[in-house]
Amino acid sequence: VYVVMRPIPGATDRPFKLALVTASPYEAQDYCDSAEEVVEKVAMTPGLIAWVQAFVEEFHQEEAFVKRRRDRLRTDRKQDGIGDPRIEKPADIYASPALKRKRLA
Repeated sequence: VYVVMRPIPGATDRPFKLALVTASPYEAQDYCDSAEEVVEKVAMTPGLIAWVQAFVEEFHQEEAFVKRRRDRLRTDRKQDGIGDPRIEKPADIYASPALKRKRLA
């Protein structure tokens, strides 16, 4: 299991408070990424192993792997001067300087 602890500023005898205990490595990784908490691994007791195993056997559902396809969206096209049509505006405030020069010429 993973134990997540938060430091207590100014405490000397007990410098951390317990924030979370989890069996999920993904959840523990999220706390490791923040660098605000201390995450430690602790060995599971036999009773906890049996409890987690029973939970997984009852609730786990296998998911089929689906390979993600790349979007066919073209990102190299230019949208010059297009703004949000839902926003009422006196002029095209999203127009590029090049488009504005063309309109003035």
